[in-house]
Parts: sequence; structure tokens; C-alpha cells
Amino acid sequence: MHDQASLRFVARPIPPFRLDLTVWALRRRPRNLIDRWDGTTYRRLIVLGGRPIELAARQAGSFDAPRLIVTTTPSPRASERGRVRSLVRQLLGIRTDLTDWYRTAAGDAQLGPLASRFLGMKPPRFPTVFEAVVNAFACQQLSLEVGLELLNRLAALCGARAGKRSDVRLAFPTAQEMARLSPDKCQAIGFSRQKTHALLSLARAVTREGLDLETLAHEDDAVIRQRLLELRGVGRWSAEYVLLRGFGRLGVFPGDDVGAQKSLARWLRRSRPMDYAAVSRAVKRWSPFGGMVYLHLLLNGLSRAGVVEPDAYP
Repeated sequence: MHDQASLRFVARPIPPFRLDLTVWALRRRPRNLIDRWDGTTYRRLIVLGGRPIELAARQAGSFDAPRLIVTTTPSPRASERGRVRSLVRQLLGIRTDLTDWYRTAAGDAQLGPLASRFLGMKPPRFPTVFEAVVNAFACQQLSLEVGLELLNRLAALCGARAGKRSDVRLAFPTAQEMARLSPDKCQAIGFSRQKTHALLSLARAVTREGLDLETLAHEDDAVIRQRLLELRGVGRWSAEYVLLRGFGRLGVFPGDDVGAQKSLARWLRRSRPMDYAAVSRAVKRWSPFGGMVYLHLLLNGLSRAGVVEPDAYP
């Protein structure tokens, strides 16, 4: 019974904070089976000490006086509880102070309404840089919907799982789990030969060669970008995506993101398509918050699709 007991604790995000908006910035699309949301509670299966643990978080209090009620089942070991708290902070960005972002937005007639509409969204991050790079590989040159479906299949193929057949929860695969895959299995679930080689090369570099991308966290953007570009399968878009989503560098707008280019052009009422250079020029005025513009445009697109309801605070 002790192993199945839950741990419950309260985290206090820096206000303003809205869990729903933050989770959608993390999920990106409804079909995401790793980061789950039922309208009130965010859930993710994590693996600690070789055990799958269900993490659940729901918001209490207002967006300007928020509390986050976090439950993990089964309860993590005492030595793992600091890691759980760190994961919550990283996944949901709850300790990110966005005072300067809101000050910048308030002084800009164009940016102000966008920031106000999604007030309380914190910039989420993947729990590891490894996961960020794998996400980038999956979504390269594909629609976000197709990329997320590949990630769902990858998790089903080799990730940890919990629950019964009718309610299986999947964890994102570790580098060790991915490194054991054969190229044929990766290609059988839809990864191209090129992406398969990139995925397995990364996983095996982590498990067999001691590659630790987390150690780059204290380097500046240019150093991280260059190190990422040295990895097989990583180009400019992937490097910038990982800088934002894996390292939390909020000044980075992944300018080669076709969907983001279209969203930016629509928001700016541009009649012509925008390329990388045009995106860079456009977002320079909001430096160092290009990444925040990127995330807000993502939510704006989800709102247009009827997925996110910014005016309906739960």
C-alpha cells in the first residue's frame, strides 16, 4: 500500500499564471498523448528511479494569486522529490518572472492586445534537452499534427506505460529505451530513414558516448546553437526550436518554422509570405522576447481553431 500512496504538495507560481494556457503552449495540439489535459488537470507520466509515476497538476486560486496543487502517484522516494518539484517548475514555467515582458507589451500598441489576451501563460519547457531535440526531429518538415503522431507512436513503441488497456498512459521514451530500437522499427512507425538515423545517433551518443546536452545550460545562445548544429540531423530550425523549448531562451523565435511564419504574417497583416530574414526583422523590435511572441502566436492559432478559450478562465 505504501508504494501506491500519493504525494501531494502545493506550488506557488509567480503571478500572473493560467495553467490552461500554459498547458496548451506545451501540448501544441489536442492529439498529444504525452502531455494530457482534461480541462482542469494537467497529467504526464514520468519515470523516476525506473518507476513510472503519474504527475497531475490543477490550479487553485485566481490568475493573480495562483496556487498549483500537484499530486504524484505512486509517491516518489524521498530522494526523488526534489526532482519532481524541479520538473513541475520546468514543464510549466511557474517560476519564470515575466514582468519585463508585460512591460514591453504594454508599451506596444500591436503586442499589447496579444499579451493581454493570453495573460498568465508561462513559457513551458520540455523536461530534458534530449526530449526537445527528439521533438524537433519528429516535426522537421512536417505538419505539427503529423510530428506529434510520430511522437505518440514512438512512446507507444518503447516508452514506459501505466494503467489498464482501456486507459494506458505513456511516458516519453528515455535515451536508453530509444537506443535499443532497430532502424526497421523506427521506420515501421513512420520515421524516414534520415530521421531514424538522427534519432538513433542521438540516443546512442547519450547512452554510449556520454553526451550530456544539459551541461550547455549555462552557455550563451551562440555556443548552444553551434553545439546543437554539430549533431546529426540538426539544422537551423531545430537548433532554434531547442533553444526555446529545451533551454528556455525566450529571445529566440524559430524563424524557419513555416507555421509560425504564416501566423506572424497573418497577425501583422502582411500580404506576402515571410521568410527567415523577414521574420528576424519583424521580431527584432520586441527583443529579447521573440520566443514569447512565438508562443503567443501558437496560442492565437489554437484560439482561432476553437481549441483554446482565452476569455474562459476555468
